[in-house]
Amino acid sequence: MRHPRLLAAFLLTPLLAGCFASTGGGGEASEGEDGSRLRVALAFPPAENLSPYGADATILSRLGVTEGLTILDANGAAAPALAASWRREDDRTWLFTLREAVFQDGTEVTPAAVAASLAHATRAEPAPAALAGVTLTAKAKGSAGVRITTTEPDPVLPLRLSSPSLAVLSPKAYEEKDAVDPAGTATGPFELTEVTGAGAAGLDRFDDYWGGRAQASGIDARFIADGTARANALRTGQVDVAEAIPVAQVAGLDADTRRETPTTRTTSLLLNTDSGIFEDPALRAAARAAVDTSAFARGVYEGHADAGAGIYGPAVTWAEGNRVKPAHRAEAGDPDGASLTLATYDNRPELPEAAQVLKQQLENAGFTVKLEVREYSRLESDALAGKFDAFVLARNTLVDTGDPVAVLASDFTCDGGYNIAQVCTPAVDRAVAEAQAVADTGKRQQAALAAEAAVLGTDAVVPLAHQRVITGVAAEVDGVLLDPYERTLVGAGTRR
Repeated sequence: MRHPRLLAAFLLTPLLAGCFASTGGGGEASEGEDGSRLRVALAFPPAENLSPYGADATILSRLGVTEGLTILDANGAAAPALAASWRREDDRTWLFTLREAVFQDGTEVTPAAVAASLAHATRAEPAPAALAGVTLTAKAKGSAGVRITTTEPDPVLPLRLSSPSLAVLSPKAYEEKDAVDPAGTATGPFELTEVTGAGAAGLDRFDDYWGGRAQASGIDARFIADGTARANALRTGQVDVAEAIPVAQVAGLDADTRRETPTTRTTSLLLNTDSGIFEDPALRAAARAAVDTSAFARGVYEGHADAGAGIYGPAVTWAEGNRVKPAHRAEAGDPDGASLTLATYDNRPELPEAAQVLKQQLENAGFTVKLEVREYSRLESDALAGKFDAFVLARNTLVDTGDPVAVLASDFTCDGGYNIAQVCTPAVDRAVAEAQAVADTGKRQQAALAAEAAVLGTDAVVPLAHQRVITGVAAEVDGVLLDPYERTLVGAGTRR
């Protein structure tokens, strides 16, 4: 099946530019100026028909399909993407000036098209995590301007607009009711053109990309949930790039084919505060007390991680040494054999192992634990619906916006769109709201740490480990984007 418009295929078959350091072995493209096609193995099959409004958004951005108005640079600041520049007009209004660019369907990126694309994002259900707690409107201004107004002051709007879930698509993307089609409607260096069943996708180079013609002629992407299989595909030369290599497979790869990147990803135990046994704060406290976090960084991650210290890990350098101690925690109660279901997913192979360690630790403390492991796309809806008592999640805390407050709003407030722990307390909502209102960078970071302490005080989340992600890169490949925020992987300069 090959067609520039793939929405029908997505609905019938559940599918499965960077500012960061590039890496490679210095190899040249083997097909002259046309470049070779890159073969890439991704860990997560799409769970939402490649909608840009949920977790699938990062698949599109990592493959170089979609872009937003801004992008995060290596220091976590907003940098130009489709917007060449911007300025703040008042507390609630920003004016973004667009660069000259075209969509993959050949139409121009105009202020009206950008405003319409952002309007669609604001109406998505559930709302993109980047818009948690924020209401915005976008209007065209002249021939190159987009004026964005928020109902409340939003000092980090340029950061927010870097989110993969706020990618800009052409009007054709929205022609189907209740669906968004990114195929042939985005602006990135690669255009999604082919889907093969549930396991693969094809992308062709978009020759009119504003950032310059990509060095690779296209991408053959495979969705391989099994981490050992991804490592083997790299080892045997079936793929050129493999993301999220399991730590157990690292020793089996040549040293020049593996890259370790500190990230803002934290593996945590989330406890369902709304129903089941962990509705009781005393049992949440008992679960937290039962967890020995050193066992995860040292054992499960074999030294390729740091012991859990908070929601923000060591890669968030301003958090270290400045954390606020959680207050008003409940006293630990007696589990007395209380039964719980602990769930996780196997796309990241360390998570089932982490869940097994947690199962043992919790049972040693007096809980009775049933373990459930599925592929992520078959687990997400149940997790968000609160159908599990406990959940092991690996979450990049800055992936949605680059703003440290955003993950707290998304994951731990009453209106949060990714609130697996089902947290809804006035203290947390108040602390997050206070942090969202702070404009000064340093003071916002301090407010974020105070809000982090409020979340940790509920014992709804127990940080286990802060990960370093290992990417497999064939020796002849150059220009892979090693991104601590895990938003990018392949860009215009990636080649073999």
